[in-house]
Amino acid sequence: MRPHLLAADGLIAAALTTVAVLLGTEAVAQGWPALDPLAWTLVALLNLPLALRTRAPVTVCLAVHTCWAVYVTLGHWPVVGSFGPMLAVYTVASLRPTRTAAACAALLAGVWIYAAVVSDAEAMASVVGQAVGFPLVLWRFGYVARRTGELTRQLRAEQADRARREVAGERVRIARELHDVVAHHIAVINVQAGLARFVFHSDAPTARGALDTIEGASGEALAELRRMLGLLRADGVQDAVGAPAPGLDQLDEMVTRVRSGGVGVELRVTGAPRPLPPGVQLCVYRVVQEALTNVLKHAPGASATVELAYRAGGVAVSVSDDGSGGSAGEAVREGADSATIPERGGHGLIGMRERAKLYGGTIAVGPRSEGGFGVRLTLPTPVQTARRGDAVRE
Repeated sequence: MRPHLLAADGLIAAALTTVAVLLGTEAVAQGWPALDPLAWTLVALLNLPLALRTRAPVTVCLAVHTCWAVYVTLGHWPVVGSFGPMLAVYTVASLRPTRTAAACAALLAGVWIYAAVVSDAEAMASVVGQAVGFPLVLWRFGYVARRTGELTRQLRAEQADRARREVAGERVRIARELHDVVAHHIAVINVQAGLARFVFHSDAPTARGALDTIEGASGEALAELRRMLGLLRADGVQDAVGAPAPGLDQLDEMVTRVRSGGVGVELRVTGAPRPLPPGVQLCVYRVVQEALTNVLKHAPGASATVELAYRAGGVAVSVSDDGSGGSAGEAVREGADSATIPERGGHGLIGMRERAKLYGGTIAVGPRSEGGFGVRLTLPTPVQTARRGDAVRE
């Protein structure tokens, strides 16, 4: 038993004992014999055991009713000892199955009627009504308390299970973040390393520039890996300390890095730029990153265009290549639909779809009719953000 529960039960037992003692002093005024030392002892035994009522409810209930029956048999005022048995029945009903509670309620009713018979009560019908009504009310309140406790424990178990699922989902999200980070930067490093090796003896400045790009890409990859690992090690995601998640203000840097890898990338921004939620910015950034990584992998030497459009109710971004260097969608062309992402695509494409779904957006990936491959993401933005953007444009 937890200490504070034992302390609470002890205070309740002491309070009931005090009430019983005060009533015992009024016995003579009510026409009953004065309590002798044996009667006072029984009064104490009727109430003090209630301090253990939650630890052994049935045992305490039987002991209290036994003492009450002896007290009544000695011809003393039954009301003095009635509160302890009533609380004991309630405790059994709140902690034990219905059958056990019903038996204890019947015991209370029996002793109640026995007290009326021993004391030659005149209003016997009223006493029988009390003997039936009080135990039923106590049993009902105890049953409600027991069901409430069961539902509370069930709710806590469900909350704990939900928390475990959320932790697992967060780990999956972080794993996807790690995939996006590693895939993009390793693709850039791979292209630049090949370029540096090719021109190492013939064009030293170009080789040096390629090595500078490798250094920058690897540094950014390590920084983001540290940030992700910080999230994994932290007790809570919001308590993690690290660099902020990338946003739309870093698209220029990404485009410059990919352009240095041999892909001609053009960034176009239409509409009035406005602040967007960090999650929306991260979603757009990762989708563009994955799309350009696919261009680096599958269409080296192709030209790509990144178009970012701010709209009244959302933001749209598209990444398309002309296909001149190869098929940027080679990994997903087989069986791909031009309006959807294949269910069996790579991890990056699955990540795109899940990100779009997470923020209530839509995404289309597939070959373009004019040639090449394209990715188009549309995300809604909060009403307040859209209104602020409209106000800026006005």
